[in-house]
Amino acid sequence: MSNSRPYSVADDLALALRLATLADEITLARFMSLDLVIETKPDSTPVTDADKAVENAIREVLAIERPNDLIVGEEFGGVDALTGSTTSAGNKPHYWVIDPIDGTKNFLRGIPIWATLIALSSPNNEVIAGAVSAPSLYRRWYAGKNLGAHVLENGEQRTIRVSQVSALDNAQLAYSDLIGWGSRKAAFLDIQSTVWRTRAFGDFWSHMLVAEGAVDIAVEPSLSLWDMAALEIIVREAGGTFTNLEGVPGSHGGSLVTSNGKVHKEFLSRINQPKSSQGSKG
Repeated sequence: MSNSRPYSVADDLALALRLATLADEITLARFMSLDLVIETKPDSTPVTDADKAVENAIREVLAIERPNDLIVGEEFGGVDALTGSTTSAGNKPHYWVIDPIDGTKNFLRGIPIWATLIALSSPNNEVIAGAVSAPSLYRRWYAGKNLGAHVLENGEQRTIRVSQVSALDNAQLAYSDLIGWGSRKAAFLDIQSTVWRTRAFGDFWSHMLVAEGAVDIAVEPSLSLWDMAALEIIVREAGGTFTNLEGVPGSHGGSLVTSNGKVHKEFLSRINQPKSSQGSKG
């Protein structure tokens, strides 16, 4: 039974970019709208009518253009379908991972740091194409497997690469906030006090700045698959390293560390060191 797929990575990336353009049209029309509808989800996080409209629109296109692919989205689910699913030909399906608006709290408060995240993963959970579109920042990052990582900024495209900073003490570290670090909080604060510079850029932007080489390492203690999948291929194609806090590669680990690769090992060692060792770098 053949596992062949009639689309190249370039085809899949082109579709992701078209979906990003569709999303931008919806989000920009609703950003800072006086009639924006805001609800609270069961997990106490906010969702807007724009979040739902974007995911619905993307799902409608994918249902036509990639009917054999699964879809996992923040607002309408799909994770459970990944286990044991097969295509009509009996093959394990590829699956799209959608975060319609990453940074919903920013979006509903009129802060322009938000983006639509779109990724395609192979059946073995390897992300092969992804786009991160932040129209209020006039930027769109995208990458495909073996196609490099790129950013479109104010209509100008350029290829991006991670930095060459080799020591954590000389690194610029980005993060979202101090919530969620649990038993690692003391170690994280210790690291913050010794690196060259820290900034709480937050959400997708921290990790895209790693891919651009503007930031050397970015960290998040708790994330979902849809928060990470699109970021993964872009960081990896830019030459970076993408793991969870335990050092496991990929987007299914529940937390995230992205870096230029040169400071990754030292960060993981220090963030996971026993409490009795914190405060000294020996």
